[in-house]
Parts: sequence; structure tokens; C-alpha cells
Amino acid sequence: MTWRGETTIRDRIFSALPYLLPLMYGLEFSRFLFAQFPILTIILIPLAPLISIYQTVPFIGLVIFFALFLLVVRNQNIPHFIRFNTMQAILLDIIIVLCSIILGILGGGLQGFILETIYNMLFLGILAAVIYSVVQSLRGHYAEIPTISDAVYMQVP
Repeated sequence: MTWRGETTIRDRIFSALPYLLPLMYGLEFSRFLFAQFPILTIILIPLAPLISIYQTVPFIGLVIFFALFLLVVRNQNIPHFIRFNTMQAILLDIIIVLCSIILGILGGGLQGFILETIYNMLFLGILAAVIYSVVQSLRGHYAEIPTISDAVYMQVP
């Protein structure tokens, strides 16, 4: 949707950046896929500096999460396009954290092929959602992810 007005190049870039947060959280589900297909680790090369910061600074993900929510989503002076994409990235991140908690609880009961399949499926789903959202943001369009976008529209006036 582009009905909220035109977006500038700056708005498009700033609306794509928050999707790094769910991508960073989603990397924990990539271990089996990258173990099976080591050549795919090439996609991590551009993210290497961010991954090292994310792994060395404690609670950086949580700090970024709250900073995005409080300073971007709730700030009416920021264009709707950026606030929408930021909130959508936050909701994707919440879904990833919930999946991580559920798999942590069920992890002892799931073994082998089933666990690897679930991890691979989650990572590929996260990667697809992030790539789709970033491409749509850079094009200046609202990324419509079923159910998640509806929740975002309710949260971001």
C-alpha cells in the first residue's frame, strides 16, 4: 500500500533497517541448515560485524527492541511508513522469541530429524519474511504479511 503518501529514499532505507533485528534473532535457527549446506554461510558475510556486536554485547537485542518501540513506533513525528515497518519488524521478533521459548520447552522431547526440520523451516520462514519486507520497503510499498500486518495497522495509527 502506498496510500499514505510518497516515500523518500531516506524513508525507504530507514524502514528497511529494523528488519535486521528479527534476522539476528532468527540466526539461532540456522545452525542445522548451515551445517548441512556450508556454502550458504556466504549470506552471513555482510552481517559479520553486526553478528559479532550482537554476540559480544549483552542484552543488545533487548535494548534495540525497546529503543525501536519507544523512540520510533510511538513517535508521531516519524513518517507512518517507517513506523509501520518498525512495528512489523518488532512483531516478527516477538514471534521468533516465542518460537524460541516453545522450542526450548519442547526441545528435550524433539530429537533428530524432527528438530532439524522445525529449525530449518523456522529459519527459512524468517529469512523469506525479512527479505520480502526489505524489498517491499526499498520499493516504497507496505509489506503485507497476513495477520502480522493487520496487527501492525491496529498498533500504528
